[in-house]
Amino acid sequence: MQLQTTTVEIKTVKPYYTPEEYLELEEKAEYKNEYRDGEIVPMTGGTTNHNKLALNLASRLNLALEDEDYEVYISDVKLWIPKYRQFTYPDIMVVQGQPIYFGSNTTTIMNPLLIVEVLSKSTRDYDQGDKFLYYRSIAEFKEYILIDQTKYHLMQYAQSSEGKWVLTEYESEDSVLTLQSINFKIALSQLYKLINFNENVE
Repeated sequence: MQLQTTTVEIKTVKPYYTPEEYLELEEKAEYKNEYRDGEIVPMTGGTTNHNKLALNLASRLNLALEDEDYEVYISDVKLWIPKYRQFTYPDIMVVQGQPIYFGSNTTTIMNPLLIVEVLSKSTRDYDQGDKFLYYRSIAEFKEYILIDQTKYHLMQYAQSSEGKWVLTEYESEDSVLTLQSINFKIALSQLYKLINFNENVE
């Protein structure tokens, strides 16, 4: 008599969280997590290169805009994207005028003019693809900067007066990034100051 064996496939169902549940959990979390339409996704840790690049740009932006009607935020402030139900932690955000907050606290904003992301191996495709799509649904959003931490390479997406997104790439130490949404310039030699291109990138 031949015995038949049956293979039972067990599917793992991911838990679904509301935005309110995510925010409550995030307040108590030891590490940062993003929220993607019901799913909570842990964020990877940043390298020292990642930190230096974000700090170099954010500090110069903050100094240049200190007497202007702008606010500069670093990665501790969340961004809520209502159309796609996403909470993210951009590396840098600049808001013109007053921030529009999500909910009653001041930990999450909704109206950045400029967003900057430092690319890593684990987030590169997402930052350039779906995340950029999500960001473009924000009415106030006009400019997106992507910084490579392994070499002199920066991508600048700026929205034209016709609503089209125009890409400009910078690939040398002598290049100068000129923002379109804000009166600000920075040489890549300054941006990449003290960066070790031999450092392992996560």
